[in-house]
Amino acid sequence: METLKEKAINSISKLPESADIDDIMYRLYVIDKVRKGQEAILNGQTIFIESLEKELNSW
Repeated sequence: METLKEKAINSISKLPESADIDDIMYRLYVIDKVRKGQEAILNGQTIFIESLEKELNSW
């Protein structure tokens, strides 16, 4: 399994040479959010779409 550091390095290495710091930071941000989402799923920290719709409609 690829480590977080390896994922970051691989993702950054695929950016074009003209990439700036904002491009790099965005890639790292996305990697982090996907990782946190996957952990939430594994830990059962999810909600059904119906529950979300009810909550949104109550606003």
